Amino acid sequence: MHGGDRIAKFLAAQGVRQLFTLCGGHISPILSAAKALGIRIVDVRDEATAVFAADASARLSGIPGFAAVTAGPGLTNTVTAIKNAELAQSPVVILGGAAPTVLKNKGALQDIDQMSLVAPLVKHAEAVRRVRDLVPAMARAFDAARDGVPGPVFVECPIDLLYDESVIRGWYSKAAPPGASLGARALRGYLHWHLGRQFAPGGRDPEPLPAPAVARAGRGRLDVAARTIAAAQKPVLLVGSQALLDAAAAGEIAGAVEQLGVPVYLSGMARGLLGPNHRLHLRHQRRNALKEADCVVLAGVPCDFRLDYGGHISRRARLISVNRSRHDLRMNRRPTLAIPADAGSFLRELAATGIASNPAHADWLKTLRERDDERERGIAAAAATRGEFVNPLRLLREIDAALDDDSIVVADGGDFVATASYTLRPRGPLSWLDPGVFGTLGVGAGFAIGAKLQRPGAETWIIYGDGAFGYSLIEFESLVRLGIPVIAVVGNDAGWTQIAREQIKLLGDDVGTVLARSDYHLAAEGLGAKGLLLDSPDRISEILLEAKAAARAGCPVLINALLDSTDFREGSISM
Repeated sequence: MHGGDRIAKFLAAQGVRQLFTLCGGHISPILSAAKALGIRIVDVRDEATAVFAADASARLSGIPGFAAVTAGPGLTNTVTAIKNAELAQSPVVILGGAAPTVLKNKGALQDIDQMSLVAPLVKHAEAVRRVRDLVPAMARAFDAARDGVPGPVFVECPIDLLYDESVIRGWYSKAAPPGASLGARALRGYLHWHLGRQFAPGGRDPEPLPAPAVARAGRGRLDVAARTIAAAQKPVLLVGSQALLDAAAAGEIAGAVEQLGVPVYLSGMARGLLGPNHRLHLRHQRRNALKEADCVVLAGVPCDFRLDYGGHISRRARLISVNRSRHDLRMNRRPTLAIPADAGSFLRELAATGIASNPAHADWLKTLRERDDERERGIAAAAATRGEFVNPLRLLREIDAALDDDSIVVADGGDFVATASYTLRPRGPLSWLDPGVFGTLGVGAGFAIGAKLQRPGAETWIIYGDGAFGYSLIEFESLVRLGIPVIAVVGNDAGWTQIAREQIKLLGDDVGTVLARSDYHLAAEGLGAKGLLLDSPDRISEILLEAKAAARAGCPVLINALLDSTDFREGSISM
């Protein structure tokens, strides 16, 4: 076997079904070997897309996503996606090709100090220098990606470890200088020694890695948490993405949340955990609820800018924080009870304690529900207004009504996507994908590719802002070529509206925020997809039905929705 075979066999042993990539000579043997073993090679048009796709695959499957990219610019193109995976706590393994071992730091093609570039962004970084070390290095990478707080890892693999030994010896023999001079003989001797070490026999056979152990709360802390929640008059539970790291347990976690009977707000990958209309799930006025609550449980949610660094939570409230990260556990706000544990396991174990019911919880839930209903009536009224083009609230409400029960929603944008977060109701667990705390634009196509390949039967939507869509347009060629039928909706309001809202108000200038109402649907058609123009509210239902039919027939679809401006959202700068 050559080195590419060894890596491919390792991936197959871990249950990896897709390898995300943009081709390059440094990594070609891995792609060929993986294909031969039945691993699908998902080749896209930008290396960042490959890592985004691996990220989404990991979130939905629980198996680390794997992306292989070529050396130099192939790797540098992934930096934003790697950092996004780190902050989103997604287990992703990135393999980067590299210059031949003997030519390192000698000016070879695309030879840079990749380790110094990537190491600060990942949990673990390792450069392999012998063929026998490939499988152990990959095993360490997969273990590190899943252990504790999940995150991205990096393995650097020089090109001369991947091809067959005879091929590499042939390359080096041609490069070695002829002649009997002392220098020529010394160099040939060094190369012979180097290759002997590089291809020394040995190394372990690939085998499935055991699942990593996760930290548990312990009975004492569980009992304290149960008593604290039961005694509270106005408890609130916040569940974040980290609680869904064990994707296979999503149903059990949903059952545990329901059994607890506490009003709950869901964020990130936890959106949809209880379905679209569960009695315990609140969607609006979260800040007011937290200010009034006398007990707040943060299940995998840090006190970062999204909670005003803990300022949204009343100082009088009992704060229970559960997080795998000891840093996030106490970030910006010292909890009453800090539990360094897996949030999903904590919720299941807390429910199993048989937490005592408190009649006051029903009255508190009723109050919050009434506020939610009032906000929904306000949104409905705002959606009914008409303008020159399409009211974004009306469009999103109709998309929500059109979603299949098994649908997945990918969010990629600013203002339009933020509006969607108020109006779209994910239908089940692990059915909403957004970039996470980094707020990265450009995740849309990659996330949709990774998600659709994990759940091929699920109707997959991408909600794009027209600014964010610029990062993904070329990937419609990938979607068509790979046969991945998604429905993309571009909210085309001809601007970077998320930025413009605050910039114009504070500075009186829209500089840099103005875009054109471009014919994105025609661009998608040029790449082989189906393009649809939506320029009137009277055609929303018709266009959505046409899009769904095309996707069912196997064709990716792009709806270019020309939007009216609204004052639904005020303020956009997060500090």
